[in-house]
Amino acid sequence: MSTTEHGLSPPRAVPIETLAGDHLATRLGLIEARVRSLVEQRRLDDPAVEDPFRGLYLSEEDVDRLLASSGSSAPASLDDLAAVEQAQDACEAAGAASRLRRLQRTTALTPLDVEFLLIALAPDLDGRLERLYGWLNDDVTRRRATPGLALALCGVPPSAASARARLAPSGALIRHGLVVVEEADRPFLGRTLRVPDRVTAHLLGDDTPDAAVGDVLATTPPLPGVASDRLTRQLQRGVRLIYLHDRGRLTGTAVAVAAVQAAGRRAVIVDLAQLATAGEREQLLILAGREALLQDGALIAGPIEALAEVDAGLVRRLAALPVPVLVTGQSTWDPRWSRHVPLLVSAPVLAPRERERLWRTALGADQDVVVPVHLHLGPDQIDRAVTAARLAADLAGTPIGENDLQAGARSQNTAGLERLTHRIEPMVGWVDLVLPDAVHGQLRELAARARHRDQVLGTWKMRPGGGRGRGVTALFAGDSGTGKTMSAEVIAAELGLDLYQVDLATVVDKYVGETEKNLERIFSEAAGVNAVLLFDEADAVFGKRSEVRDAHDRYANVESAFLLQRMESFDGLAVLSTNLRANIDEAFTRRLDVIIDFPAPDETSRRALWHRCLTAPLPIGEDVDLDFCARAFELTGGNIRSVAVTAAYRCAASGRPVSMADVITAVQQEYRKLGRLVLREEFGTHLPRS
Repeated sequence: MSTTEHGLSPPRAVPIETLAGDHLATRLGLIEARVRSLVEQRRLDDPAVEDPFRGLYLSEEDVDRLLASSGSSAPASLDDLAAVEQAQDACEAAGAASRLRRLQRTTALTPLDVEFLLIALAPDLDGRLERLYGWLNDDVTRRRATPGLALALCGVPPSAASARARLAPSGALIRHGLVVVEEADRPFLGRTLRVPDRVTAHLLGDDTPDAAVGDVLATTPPLPGVASDRLTRQLQRGVRLIYLHDRGRLTGTAVAVAAVQAAGRRAVIVDLAQLATAGEREQLLILAGREALLQDGALIAGPIEALAEVDAGLVRRLAALPVPVLVTGQSTWDPRWSRHVPLLVSAPVLAPRERERLWRTALGADQDVVVPVHLHLGPDQIDRAVTAARLAADLAGTPIGENDLQAGARSQNTAGLERLTHRIEPMVGWVDLVLPDAVHGQLRELAARARHRDQVLGTWKMRPGGGRGRGVTALFAGDSGTGKTMSAEVIAAELGLDLYQVDLATVVDKYVGETEKNLERIFSEAAGVNAVLLFDEADAVFGKRSEVRDAHDRYANVESAFLLQRMESFDGLAVLSTNLRANIDEAFTRRLDVIIDFPAPDETSRRALWHRCLTAPLPIGEDVDLDFCARAFELTGGNIRSVAVTAAYRCAASGRPVSMADVITAVQQEYRKLGRLVLREEFGTHLPRS
């Protein structure tokens, strides 16, 4: 659609050197010239021009003064549109880019669209035109352009359907959010046209993102590599919709950023989890798309399932945005999400050496620190973890260390799993464990499996096919109090992870199918968290399947079958603990990587346990005989700890050190709790005669 078809001024020859300058200012000069011409025409055609009441809103003297004043725009004689555009062609050939031209190309605006945009923009840049618009609208309070005024300034009849359509919701200006048509209750010609401040700022050279979308925009460092190189070539070939299936690899967004930047575009990243919880979701999505348009960029959005769960229609709107859209997510792409067929790409897996490179890059000068490459973190999470570690180190006044990095990594865990489990921050280490050497060795082997699983299961592909995950699962079996939970805490501390203890009360449900749903939520949340997942009293959930005699047996077996499948695909580190190993289904034990039996402590181990529990800063009397306690009382570590705590309370109440009598009394109470008889021959002379 040419401008002459809608009555715009015919071209005249104007020297190019006269037009050399700011393209936007020059085009606005043409708009000013059209406004002047229309004012003069209205003066000639308006029979009520001498009406004294018209002076109440803008006098003729005011109009004369406005027309006589010179603004910052180009002279009124520069009304030759073709010559202006020819001059801009020469400027662009010399390397002078025009934001107006770039916006016109990226949004496929017609020449008439550009005229409408500039007419709506003019009063925001020239106060004189604002007042003249009020005069032309015959209402001093309406100082913005209207469709009627815009059509008149372009010399287009108000009844021209094709021209009116350019300001309809389907028109490029409105669809892309470049112009807003307000006051929809008014007749079409009298509505108000407004250019959003963000569009105005962009045309003037400001690339600060719209504050309205600040809460949903995110930043991620690029992850260049083979995958991003392939995506770059596809973007350069014109592919508009790409889906990166992340599958918990945490690399999709970073790879997309690298590809977009290599393609010469700017990456606008939208956090769909934040967008899904916002009140004006559709409007925010439109603004984010406009941000990508203004910056000649591409929109990177994810995770897709967060938005699909609350508004599948908005996913289709996202896929249809007029910019390259790269979507990330854990789910398989649903064809109902878009009429366009996306390019489906699997996000790459970060090898340990690549994660180490990202850690080293984020650390900068601090290259001597041991980095936790075994933790599954994406590039943006690594950046934030290093930032958190630096803040913690600065607070402590010490150089950044391995513990700071591990704590920073733990700070990236989401709170979703914490709502379903009990989080335990590890406070113990290997020196706190009193166990046989064989058990110690098995625990260290388990820690090594978790630390090197990427190399063994990923790089060396030692667990191929079948949808099997790359997780590590262990069973801790032994009597209560033998150190199973504490050992899980030590493993978590060794790996720099948090320990999440599953509360069976939040899992087991009397209603059919609810237990499986609860477990699925736990496994799903745990997949995105660097943590050790502890199922205490696991036989309550992972028990043996039985012969089906009634409906209860059948549904119990369905529950067990679900767990078998889910454990197979789990990618994290899970520890099952049980007091009754025989109750665990054999199908589970086959899928376990490590089974560790925790024996009851022998006399030597009990002596070490008594010494650890009854030591400084707890005041201990000289009569306390730890050798006798270890020899006489066959208690587990948990029981010994309980005895020590009871004795400590007696000590605090009496204001004296713990005596042997306090220990004997505490042991008696523990025996009663366990349902054991208090035999004189076991307590010897320490038991007072009744």
